[in-house]
Amino acid sequence: MMTQSERRTYLIAALLKEQPLYSETDIPSGEQEQKVLFRSLFNIRMPLPVNDEFLEIQNAYLQEEIRQKGITCIDGLQPIQKDICLWRGDITTLQCDAIVNAANSQMLGCFCPCHGCIDNAIHTFAGVQLRLACAELMKKQGYEEETGKAKITPAFNLPCRYILHTVGPIIRGRLKQQDRDLLASCYRSCLELAEQYDLHSIAFCCISTGEFRFPGDKAAETAIQTVMEYKKQTQSEIKVIFNVFKENDYKIYKRLLGTDVNCGRSCP
Repeated sequence: MMTQSERRTYLIAALLKEQPLYSETDIPSGEQEQKVLFRSLFNIRMPLPVNDEFLEIQNAYLQEEIRQKGITCIDGLQPIQKDICLWRGDITTLQCDAIVNAANSQMLGCFCPCHGCIDNAIHTFAGVQLRLACAELMKKQGYEEETGKAKITPAFNLPCRYILHTVGPIIRGRLKQQDRDLLASCYRSCLELAEQYDLHSIAFCCISTGEFRFPGDKAAETAIQTVMEYKKQTQSEIKVIFNVFKENDYKIYKRLLGTDVNCGRSCP
């Protein structure tokens, strides 16, 4: 059985071989340098098929990387209100029915090497299958994804079952009511799609608050209001997790939801 180091070296060599510009690049000896190169090559890779051996080794590698980061079970989260949780952590390690990805209109993931956005992280740790699946969806659709809509794909190597992809509004200048309405549509579209697939739990990231520059406090207000209204109007019992990564976003949601929370426990 291959070690993580051997898997990583194999994958880097295979990815370098695909890239004529980088095919002569030496694989660094350090673990962290290898991880940066591996992720960079993953991020720039176009949605092209791979052989079964690559997939088998990639899957084993990514699943072990996620396991080492620590998987958080949704059952270990303490609800704030009925079926509502707040959790601060890495969404790629959350075990639930579906997580939400803040996508761009191409729906192919972030191509910027090692970028800090959630789209990049999700595509990196789900594996190359995710970009292929998204490319197939967009090929069938024939046009870029509209803001406020949602698509669903398998989660591949992530501990969740599905990924819901939604394109949030990009803020240019002053925040407008139309921006709020489009963001609310992202949350509703994801909830509706999750229930169409009979999913019982969904984790929302802070949609549009990164590169798309939606103010964090206003985005949180819209997110909470939309989810609460949806659950009330539809009598939905879907469990909703508001996932935050930054301390400031945690404080905003904590204030708006009006209570202290438990960050949960790790899965065995």
